[in-house]
Amino acid sequence: MQSFKLKSWFSKPTVRFVIAVILAFVAGYIVRGPGSQGGLSDSGQQSVSQKWTCSMHPEIIRDKPGKCPKCGMDLIPMPGDAVGGVGPRELVVSEEAAKLMEIETSTVERKFVTAEIRMVGKIEYDETRVKNITAWVPGRSRIERLFVDFTGITVKKGDHMVDLYSPELISAQAELLLSSTKLLAREKLRLLGLTAEQIEQIEKTGKPVDHLTIYAPIGGVVVHKNATEGMYVTEGSKLYTIADLSRLWVKLDAYESDLPWLQYGQEVEFTTEAYPGEVFKGRITFIDPMLNDKTRTVKVRVNVSNTDGRLKPDMFVRAVVRAKVAQGGMVMAPEMAGKWICPMHPSVIKTEAGSCDICGMDLVTTESLGYIKADLPDEAPLVIPASAPLITGKRAVVYVQMPNTEKPTYQGREIVLGSKAGDYYIVKSGLAEGEIVVTNGNFKIDSAMQIQAKPSMMNPEGEKAPTGHPGHSH
Repeated sequence: MQSFKLKSWFSKPTVRFVIAVILAFVAGYIVRGPGSQGGLSDSGQQSVSQKWTCSMHPEIIRDKPGKCPKCGMDLIPMPGDAVGGVGPRELVVSEEAAKLMEIETSTVERKFVTAEIRMVGKIEYDETRVKNITAWVPGRSRIERLFVDFTGITVKKGDHMVDLYSPELISAQAELLLSSTKLLAREKLRLLGLTAEQIEQIEKTGKPVDHLTIYAPIGGVVVHKNATEGMYVTEGSKLYTIADLSRLWVKLDAYESDLPWLQYGQEVEFTTEAYPGEVFKGRITFIDPMLNDKTRTVKVRVNVSNTDGRLKPDMFVRAVVRAKVAQGGMVMAPEMAGKWICPMHPSVIKTEAGSCDICGMDLVTTESLGYIKADLPDEAPLVIPASAPLITGKRAVVYVQMPNTEKPTYQGREIVLGSKAGDYYIVKSGLAEGEIVVTNGNFKIDSAMQIQAKPSMMNPEGEKAPTGHPGHSH
């Protein structure tokens, strides 16, 4: 009897309706969780399970995150419960979606950053320390003897190099012995290459010499030999080339994008294949004013001391310059601040104005060459990690995490960047210190913005996203 009454009660239409509503509410609660009310999501629409799609192939739709089967890109949340937006340049995602999108952020800050400029090149002769030995005697002279008969030999200044037989030399000596104006005759012999000691010996003995000995004008290595015994030479004929290898040049290739961080007088560290692990140092003495249009590089010359002779011309080198960057992209060098330097010889650095010990030129301030001293806190530049901006053409877009929002909210913003310094970009405008920018997952956010036809990296005005039906007009 009791069972019959319960069956009759459950069979009433009103009771069946109430039970159906309760079951639907419970099912919705289980699917959505306690945060949803009335069967609607926070956006006010009926809740559905999250779907994921590819920004390049929107026809790909999956129930969970993963890789696009066509292009391999990470899938992004589709617009719906988990993704929404409030402003035209903003995107709101759920906490779960933010984690799945692997979004990482960093704070915009002011700090001194170091740009590491890496270059490659090779060692060459110092052109200012290369001398040619030539025949000075007019007319035809014969090489009687070569004291240096192979290249690569090291000579000292004043070493004898070659003996020449010259009929012109004999007549010039006769003038000295017979002439009453000894001064002119001595000068003529000096111009022919005779030393003061040789001229004095001729006057003392009264006997002319028929051979002229040519001496090394500098110490160094014989790098070229153009003479052989018995050959005839004329005035100006090149006999030898001597290079002083105690100082060398290192010629490096710098990309044009690295030029803002390179300054005259800057210290350079480099390594060679011959001495792995050993670091050599030099200073930039010249930056070529012309760019190589094929390699898009500029030659940078470094002066290097080589008193021990271990460095050899044509050695391959790898170099690095570490430039500390201040506000405005200026290169800081505290050790160079307030100093005076020679425009021709950067090794000459003084604490006061004066002249160069080598060439006599007036010294100039290091500040005039682009250096600044960085001892003021407000000189630190505003920087963001290099992974934060999405760059296309002349535009740079970052996604800023908005503060005090219920769900993760990201705002797209165009900014003006300065030069790249190591792992950072200098920010000229568009961001303020303390703001938070996305450093990982920003491309996924941008893709979601594109799918929603909002302003993005590729669509600055938020043009209508493609529908896949080219013939259909909107």
